[in-house]
Amino acid sequence: MTPYDAPSPQAATARGPALIDGFGRTVTYLRVSVTDRCDLRCVYCMAEHMTFLPKAEVLTLEELDRISSAFVSLGVRKLRLTGGEPLVRKGVMGLFESLSRHLRSGALDELTLTTNGTRLAEFAGPLADLGVRRINVSLDTLRPDLFRRLTRGGELSKVLAGIDAAQAAGLAVKINAVALKDDNGAEIPELIAWGHGRGLDVTLIETMPLGEVETDRTDQFLSLKQVRQDLESFWTLQDLPLNTGGPARYVRVAETGGRLGFITPLSHNFCEACNRVRLTCTGTLHTCLGREDASDLRAVLRAGADDAGLVEAIRRAVDAKPQGHDFRIERSAEPAVARHMSTTGG
Repeated sequence: MTPYDAPSPQAATARGPALIDGFGRTVTYLRVSVTDRCDLRCVYCMAEHMTFLPKAEVLTLEELDRISSAFVSLGVRKLRLTGGEPLVRKGVMGLFESLSRHLRSGALDELTLTTNGTRLAEFAGPLADLGVRRINVSLDTLRPDLFRRLTRGGELSKVLAGIDAAQAAGLAVKINAVALKDDNGAEIPELIAWGHGRGLDVTLIETMPLGEVETDRTDQFLSLKQVRQDLESFWTLQDLPLNTGGPARYVRVAETGGRLGFITPLSHNFCEACNRVRLTCTGTLHTCLGREDASDLRAVLRAGADDAGLVEAIRRAVDAKPQGHDFRIERSAEPAVARHMSTTGG
């Protein structure tokens, strides 16, 4: 792919004030879904028999680069590539290579990704060579049988080998685990201790009501308030004044020495300081994970907009960013949004 090594005259003209929404929050973080496809079928994320998008609806790598670079020109300092599973996208390393120019220029502080880890053994070294310094790996259990059931056929050994490769390449790894009451709830302390024993941060996430899946999320929901209370019955949790640009609240576990995060979209609304927006692989910009807001940047690009027109479309979308999400868990309630997390970008 051909990188945009220097901003065009139109982009230079279009630059102006930082991206600030209608509630005074500055957007500095863009999550970019590069594909809706995944090699796993996690029960809380996807339906078992997913219908994936036709190729024509998915942004090309060049289009993903152009939109991402427009955000960088507007003050976004962190880019995270997601999916589906980003490493299943053909040619995705070319996109990483192209976007890494923003790291070299100093325009970008961080280029990173969230992955299920199944292909990390192959890609960890090249990612580190391109300037990726830390990654998030989704891992909900250390039990091969439960992993196979939750992912509908996945092999835990591939993920563990990927984590080994990432650490060997010098990447900092954070484990993201979705708390599921009847599946991994009792295993959470073991997962934390394992991660901290390997020098990994661990973040726990409440299940989010996105998209129709076969299971009832009411049965899966486990409040992290309760999890924290349970952990404090045998560990010392010390609150940390840490802000990584995300929704997690962090503690230090005194007994393990490791860092533990809690993402609580249902038991605690984390929207007051939200600094992020999400671009789907179809070019739809969502300024809130838990709302059905949408701005079609693919249509802007494919209508022939210049850089100034693209920047203006981005500014309009961010200005309309809602104050907070509509997540709630109630039996028989419809999901807060119809789109699946695999489509939105994890």
